[in-house]
Amino acid sequence: MQFLRGRHQRINTKLTGDRKGDHYPFSLQFYQVPPTENISLSEFETFAIERLKLLKTIENLGISYVKGSTEYNGKLENELKKLKLFSYATKDELDDKVYDERRKDHISHFILRLAYCQSEDLRRWFIQQEIDLFKFRFSLLPKEKIQDFLKFNHMEYVSISEEEKNLHQDDLINSTFGLSKTKLEGYEFYKVPFQAALDLVRPRKVFLSKGFAFIPHKDIITLILNDFRTRLSKALALSARSLPIVQSDERLQPLLSHLSHSYTGQDFSSQKNAGKISLDQINALATKSFPLCMRQLHKSLREHHHLRHGGRMQYGLFLKGIGLTLEQALQFWKLEFTKGKVDSEKFDKTYSYSIRHNYGKEGKRTDYTPYSCMKIILSNPPSQGDYHGCPFRHSDPELLKQKLQSYKVSSAGISQIMELVKGMHFQLACQKYFELTHNVDDSGFSLNHPNQYFAESQKLLTGGRDVKKEQVPIEGSQPNTSSQIISSSSSSTNVTSTQSEEMEDLEQMFSEY
Repeated sequence: MQFLRGRHQRINTKLTGDRKGDHYPFSLQFYQVPPTENISLSEFETFAIERLKLLKTIENLGISYVKGSTEYNGKLENELKKLKLFSYATKDELDDKVYDERRKDHISHFILRLAYCQSEDLRRWFIQQEIDLFKFRFSLLPKEKIQDFLKFNHMEYVSISEEEKNLHQDDLINSTFGLSKTKLEGYEFYKVPFQAALDLVRPRKVFLSKGFAFIPHKDIITLILNDFRTRLSKALALSARSLPIVQSDERLQPLLSHLSHSYTGQDFSSQKNAGKISLDQINALATKSFPLCMRQLHKSLREHHHLRHGGRMQYGLFLKGIGLTLEQALQFWKLEFTKGKVDSEKFDKTYSYSIRHNYGKEGKRTDYTPYSCMKIILSNPPSQGDYHGCPFRHSDPELLKQKLQSYKVSSAGISQIMELVKGMHFQLACQKYFELTHNVDDSGFSLNHPNQYFAESQKLLTGGRDVKKEQVPIEGSQPNTSSQIISSSSSSTNVTSTQSEEMEDLEQMFSEY
């Protein structure tokens, strides 16, 4: 893909290059072939921003609603219509408008690959949102087009014949939930090698015969998503290897940095609130405004006067994010640890270095960010004697109930939370905990970060006077790129003032979520 200079256009941008309809026979793509067209920098920005806005919307909907539910699908479909990024026309209906939308889909995906291949956290976030988008769009693909789509993407998922279906009729009915003899006719099954469907074989959801699994139409998406995830993960790894070449282009490097920064949003390491809380406030704040994970860590620290490494990292970065300065942090941890089995000399020798390191004062002097909900849920699970992690994800259900009862959560509220936990909606469970402990029917935000929980709690309790609502990072601890973005932008003489205004528009757009 090459980039042309040109006047920045924000409305009615059209893709340049030859029209090759054979490249886009379906509304859905696996994004296997990179685009080769020449596009202007203004188009590069516009397409990337529109897709990034969509992925952010998908993430927010996934936190607020159960994925695949009627409400989730309805809201996502409305967002797709607003953004006009995709078309669901068949190949026979491929006119100029539909063609341009499909090519915009193609190019915007590859632009964000460049921006989000830069770290493991960025890649994880990008893959998850693209998978959710792909799954929804696949559900809208016309049934008669699915087999052609699979064949076009070299996926050997062949629909079985009526003769073979009748041969295994009883087994197929018994292995498929909700299927009866009257519904079997016209119901599609796909015959695939069993090793390609282990996620369905393991829970015994499919019929096996002679080394093949017979996959009902409603479950074939599981295999396709696994394939899509594998291909995208490999593609991002390859993109990361080519980054030095791409970033050597002084026109693109600031744009890609801004795009990835828009993903991380406010990283809570900028210390905007530094020094706004005192050490003697922490106990009261822990009771009123800490999420359950941090309240648990604080309670354990006060009781045992010690936390293991995982707990110190999770809680220490959280305290940094709510406003604890380095000096306060050293005093806080030293005061608590010396009440236990650690004397002052041992603390200075063993523990103070890691605290200064988290604040960017040691080692590589990287300013680390507090852990997000997804970081806490998905990485470094607690073992015996640990108190870090997400209580909704890592606690025994009965112990979690007891903990909620001790914090005066009502029986009805506990039942609601446990239902969400049972459905593995851990962030929604935490958001429900926020609503119950703050006595509000609707929290009014999508929770994805412990520091966001604290900021929203303080905003509610103080009327928004002391702590502002902050934009939340999607993934966990990672270096603060703010200074890098500023220096990159200032060193690039080819980024126009209009493009800078577009980046400001991007940041303003994300502040709305």
